[in-house]
Amino acid sequence: MRSQLTRRLITLALLAATALLGGIAQAQDKIGVLMLHGKSPGNNNDPNMSRLKPVLEGAGMLVLYPDMPWSRGRYLDGNWDKAMAEMATHVQSLRSQGATKIVIAGHSMGVPAAMGFAARGGDVQALVLLAPGHVPARYYAFQQNTSVRESVDEARKLVAAGKGDSRERFNDINQGKQQPVAATAKDYLSYFDPASDAEMSVTAPRIPPGTPVLTVVGDEDGISKYAKPYFADKLPANPKSQYLEVKATHLTTPVVASEAVAQWIKVATAP
Repeated sequence: MRSQLTRRLITLALLAATALLGGIAQAQDKIGVLMLHGKSPGNNNDPNMSRLKPVLEGAGMLVLYPDMPWSRGRYLDGNWDKAMAEMATHVQSLRSQGATKIVIAGHSMGVPAAMGFAARGGDVQALVLLAPGHVPARYYAFQQNTSVRESVDEARKLVAAGKGDSRERFNDINQGKQQPVAATAKDYLSYFDPASDAEMSVTAPRIPPGTPVLTVVGDEDGISKYAKPYFADKLPANPKSQYLEVKATHLTTPVVASEAVAQWIKVATAP
């Protein structure tokens, strides 16, 4: 009897030690955040999105805020696949620095990029979508965006004619303002075709159900009128996901929501 009791006590002690070590390991989880800026003229020096970085770092998170292929200095550098590959490299960098969980926080164009990465099975455990922007389906469908629709149609014709690698000038709409895009037809379509992975309504249903999503929209941002039916309602249900509206414009949403973002990330990545 005594030996049986001893064995039981040893077993219980081992179980307790294992649980304690597991708790310590969980407590030591290091969150890595990849921040993605908006499209040209956006870049990783944007004064609004940049102010989110020290808030996250102050909360103990590792943060990378790189210059992406859709920035002012690179617009457009390669196709959507190249952008996804760059994101994977940045995520791996966070992992190499000790990050045990990855969050991607995108602003404007960074939102469809974050969603596209997750929808393709990328290494990410939570998404933060700040002032979502870049809406190829709406660019193509609405009369006021005729210039983009014409560019998409022209790019499709070039690809069909075997001229998809020809570098041309196309059109873009950024916050209601038209701007030129120099790119090959194939690369342009990878960002602007309504059926592409750059379209949020396409990727939203493909986000893994286990990936919580925080969507933050400013009340003075035009997308606030249609964001929910357009893509947010298409996201798989997750008890940690949240849709938040703040008093902000498209540009100021990241800084206005910065503290809320830091708190949500802690909750969303907790065991």
